[in-house]
Parts: sequence; C-alpha cells; structure tokens
Amino acid sequence: MNFPKTPSKFALLWMIATFGGFLVSLCWIEIGERAEIGVVQAAMGGLAIALPQSLILRENIYTMRWIILTLTAWVLLTAIGMGAVGWSIPASGILSLRLYFGAIHGAFGGFAIGLSQWLAIRQPTSWAWQWIIVNSLSWAVALPVGYAVGVTLHQITRLFLGEVIGLAITWLIVAILTGLSVDKLMGE
Repeated sequence: MNFPKTPSKFALLWMIATFGGFLVSLCWIEIGERAEIGVVQAAMGGLAIALPQSLILRENIYTMRWIILTLTAWVLLTAIGMGAVGWSIPASGILSLRLYFGAIHGAFGGFAIGLSQWLAIRQPTSWAWQWIIVNSLSWAVALPVGYAVGVTLHQITRLFLGEVIGLAITWLIVAILTGLSVDKLMGE
C-alpha cells in the first residue's frame, strides 16, 4: 500500500520560518491600506521574512545577499506604489476587484520577490530559475484568497481584524506552497 509522501522536515521548517516571520513582523508593522505602509515598514517586513528563511536555506544561498535582496524587493514594490505585498490591503471592498487585483499584484509581487531571491541562490543550482515561477504563482494564488477572506470577515464582523486574518491566511498559503515547492525542487 502506498501512502502519500508527507512534507519533509525542511518543508515544515520553511513554512514555520515564513509564517512565523510574518507573525513577528506584526510587532513592527501595522496592517493598512497601500498608502499607509511606507518603505521603512516594507524593509522591516522584508527583514522579518528573509532572516528566518535564510537560516533554513543557508546551504543553498548567499545568506547576506538573500536578506538584502529580499528586503530590497519589498522596498521597491512599496516605492513604486504597489504597496508592501502581504502587509497592505486594497482600499476597495468589492470582492471581484480584490480577486482580480490580488491575482495581478500577487503574480507581479511574487515575480519581483522570486527574481531578487534567485540572485542569491548559489549557482549552478538546477532549480534556481524555477524559484521565480514558484514565487509568482504562490503569491498569485494566495493574495486573492487572503483578500477575499479579509474583506468577507471585515464586512461580516465590522472589525478590521478580519483583514489581518485574511493577510495571515495569505502568508500561510504562501508558506505552504513555497515550502512544498522548494522541498520538491531541492529533491530533484
């Protein structure tokens, strides 16, 4: 009898590091609309995510480059007006717009983050270029789901906490999808 393969210790550590990094970042970053999150908060958020991830991937990456480039990607996304992807919410409460722009912003933001991190992966690593695609697709799936959950909870409860829960779900999905993917890529 064949049982489905369970995630490895590496994948679980990656998920804990990524989601845990988001939770820790909430100590310094107040969730808000795009215009309310500045580049300093984006830098702190990028650091909160990149540092624990770099500890998990340390054998496959240039650690300082991973941290600096991940932080830089979030700062640039915020500086160009996209907002701190993963910490900012859209101003619109219309579900269909949130789904549409969540997928677009998720794909673009994930691509930018994946590209910056790709530059920190030790070459030649056969899976390095695939990291860009994994990030882009993971964020393109996770961000609209989180936005939808957030706006729904916000409208039902009339509490902004619903938006925070939605972003937490976004990060959980990203952590799971990227964790399982990087585990599979490294195993190939």
